[in-house]
Amino acid sequence: MTWILLVIIIIILFSSIRQINQYERGIVLTFGKYTGPREPGLTLVFPIVQRLMRADIRMKAEDVPDQNAITRDNVSVRVNAVIYYRVSDTNKALLEVENFRNAMSQYAQTTMRNMVGEVTLDELLSNRDQIADRIREVVEKETTEWGLLVHNVELKDVSLPPDMERTIAKQAEAEREKRAVIINSEGELAAAQNLASAAQILAETPGALHLRTLQSINDMSSDQSNTIVYMIPMELLKALEGFGRKN
Repeated sequence: MTWILLVIIIIILFSSIRQINQYERGIVLTFGKYTGPREPGLTLVFPIVQRLMRADIRMKAEDVPDQNAITRDNVSVRVNAVIYYRVSDTNKALLEVENFRNAMSQYAQTTMRNMVGEVTLDELLSNRDQIADRIREVVEKETTEWGLLVHNVELKDVSLPPDMERTIAKQAEAEREKRAVIINSEGELAAAQNLASAAQILAETPGALHLRTLQSINDMSSDQSNTIVYMIPMELLKALEGFGRKN
């Protein structure tokens, strides 16, 4: 009889041994009541009487599924994100909320839709980091009571309707063409100003125009295939004609 009792006790002891890994923390409920935390290592949890609950305290990357939202300027978009968090208080994470992973995901989805509704499409596309920080602040404020610590939130993708994508592409193309026209016109204006300045200098400097003409003739004469035609001013021809009549 003693041996049977001893065997039963040994079986109960072996079945009461639980292992908590280094990346986990645990709590024990005795008759449904919280009776204390459990640290990594071996611990005894008596069957029927006690229950061990564990929580993984490593950093978690929770994917926030695609959410349909409408921006402040009434544009329908699909947004998804990823949220990085970890358990900072095991007691709260296991006792204050039923399923902290699901609760975190649901709250992040709701917050993301609300934040998208507060900004315009241009702000959403150009200020993604600032919007992600605002989502993190709102989520962190609520989930601190659940024993969770939010480290970062990142918007992964913002999808637009096909017609809106075509509109944005046309707008971007028009903007590029506008910049090209402006740059071209600025170049032509600068060239015209330089030519005007050069002409003014040649006109105001005695002999400068003749030197320029001689230089041009020299440049043309360097190539034997060129045919040079010299234009004689009409005033000179009239002067020669008058001189011939006198003679």
